[in-house]
Amino acid sequence: MSEYNDLIEFQTIPELYGSNVFSLKVMRNYLSDKAYKSLSQTIKNGGTIDPGIADEVADAMKTWAVSKGASHFTHWFQPLTGATAEKHDSFISPDGEGSVMLKFSGKELIQGEPDASSFPSGGLRPTFEARGYTGWDPTSPAFIKEGPQCATLCIPTYFIGWHGEALDKKTPLLRSMKAVSKQVCRLGALFGIKNKGKQAYATLGGEQEYFLIDRDYYFNRLDLVQTGRTLFGKEPAKHQQMADHYFGAIKSRIMGFMEDLDREMWKLGAPIKTRHNEVSPAQFEVAPVFEQLNLAVDHNMLCMEVMQKVAEKHNLACLLHEKPFAGVNGSGKHNNWSIVGPDGKNWLAPGDNPHDNAKFLVMLCAVIKAVDTYASLLRASIASAGNDHRLGSHEAPPAIISIFLGEQLTDIIEQIEKGGAKTSKKGGVIEIGVDSLPTLPRDATDRNRTSPFAFTGAKFEFRAVGSNTSLSGPNIVLNTIVAESLDEICTELEAAKKDKKDFNTSIQALLKKIIKKHKRVIFNGDNYSTDWLKEARGRGLPNFKTTPEALDALKDPEVLKVFEKHTVLTKVELAARYEVYMETFDTIIDYEAKLSADMAKTMIVPAAFRYQEDLSATIKTVEGIRKKKSVASRKLLDEVVAETEKVLAGVDKLETAIKRGNAPKTKVAMDALRVPVDSLEGLVPDDIWPLPSYAEMLFML
Repeated sequence: MSEYNDLIEFQTIPELYGSNVFSLKVMRNYLSDKAYKSLSQTIKNGGTIDPGIADEVADAMKTWAVSKGASHFTHWFQPLTGATAEKHDSFISPDGEGSVMLKFSGKELIQGEPDASSFPSGGLRPTFEARGYTGWDPTSPAFIKEGPQCATLCIPTYFIGWHGEALDKKTPLLRSMKAVSKQVCRLGALFGIKNKGKQAYATLGGEQEYFLIDRDYYFNRLDLVQTGRTLFGKEPAKHQQMADHYFGAIKSRIMGFMEDLDREMWKLGAPIKTRHNEVSPAQFEVAPVFEQLNLAVDHNMLCMEVMQKVAEKHNLACLLHEKPFAGVNGSGKHNNWSIVGPDGKNWLAPGDNPHDNAKFLVMLCAVIKAVDTYASLLRASIASAGNDHRLGSHEAPPAIISIFLGEQLTDIIEQIEKGGAKTSKKGGVIEIGVDSLPTLPRDATDRNRTSPFAFTGAKFEFRAVGSNTSLSGPNIVLNTIVAESLDEICTELEAAKKDKKDFNTSIQALLKKIIKKHKRVIFNGDNYSTDWLKEARGRGLPNFKTTPEALDALKDPEVLKVFEKHTVLTKVELAARYEVYMETFDTIIDYEAKLSADMAKTMIVPAAFRYQEDLSATIKTVEGIRKKKSVASRKLLDEVVAETEKVLAGVDKLETAIKRGNAPKTKVAMDALRVPVDSLEGLVPDDIWPLPSYAEMLFML
């Protein structure tokens, strides 16, 4: 009977999917034909909402939300904290007769006013200038967030200051999407594709890696609670060496979490598709189907929030930090990006004969040109204190931005550089050698997990993005720099067409020039190797290993020029982001360092002293009985004392560094303190050591 009931529940998924979303399908049941047509056109084609239908839409949204148990509404936005924010207001309005009515106006739907002074703004909003506005983004549908007793209607919005300056991550993302759409449509026109009333758009599939540990262990690790990562921890004898966790059988407790996560995200209309064990013990991954970019970013932000709530339900803690545990894989967020043209087709799909697909080749070369020209900016878009621990370590791509194209596409661009592509290498089939098994089609190109920016078939996968990062940042940059490349390409092709030059000949000449100039960014080998570091240096590719180095790109006049040209960020908005991100980095290093010193003094050293006292008493007793020195025991005591002294000396150096306020040097002192602390963990008995071990947290689930 239980199996039958499970089947019935599974068959309800189509009804479950999007049940908490005010989608176009739902709108049709609540709006007049006029309002529905107007709003659906706004959503599909962009533009501003007709003020004449605002009140009707708001009332319909309220009616639907109340039917779902909602008592409040909120403008859900994404400030420069990198998280989401919300201020709840109830629907109630006194009727003057001792009762209340439920009201929600078009004005309340379209615009909100949260206090802007307490959010990071990089000086855009001083404390005495508190006014900020949230504005409805109709391209991302409203949704219901369920609470313990009631629900809340969440309206995705952008967030701007009183002067119109962008205080969030969504505003420049929407601007960048408009910029790349404009240039793709422009290219489409050159190829004879009619785009009147149509738009191009970027698509995104954001894979999310994360860790799960028992919640009791989490609350016994002050470093995890306050910083999201372990500041101390000895590497266990066994961790990921055997690669037995990767794609392994999923434990029942974790499966329960994953099943609940799937259902919660499906209710929110997020097309969660894939779930599996990742490389490190206690590490996992979830991945969606591709969506329009803005919606995909919103869904990823929601996913991170829902993961935390579902984990709590299962007495687990979900860790989204890029490197919660040293010595094993960190967590990334694979940014799978592509472009759909005004013809509704994916312009990064090579087709059966990519050498004949001029539209694809132009897009491919536009991306190559963009990534090479603005590699430093792309690196800056993923810079964070957390990602500094991950990049270049344990299967994470290095900080050097390069592109993997694979054998087929590399062969094609080499042909173009020599005068024109004539053929494409085919994938063929894989011979398995067992008659009863079918042959498998071989892809035209292999995958390269070491590359930070890889072509993986109809899309580019930016693998260097950190797991705790908003996907807005890297996609703002990617959209903008590709728009710039396409602008330059279209300008040249339009001039050639005006001069009545053969279009195909002009394309071939242009692609040849781009490849010759920017092919240095293409690398199909092992990005983890030391040889690549040397080769990349010889090619002149930048290698910014730390956040402060990387963020300097935001001060480059050429970067400002491209953002202003495509009206994505103004001079003050870009400068503000540099200030916010640098302050965030400095603040994180500061509180991590202070916590490291506090934990060492109040937890680690007292445990070491206790063991020294126990060990000394034991040695004294044993030697008194045996009437001879216990050489090995004294050696152990000396080792514990020596490491304890190193910890105390390390604390002094760290506290001195903290006072000086130089974040990179503070980080060095913090890393130095960790060495003797982790050494002590291997000497002090488990019942005395004050922190749950890596072995416990990674394996006891």
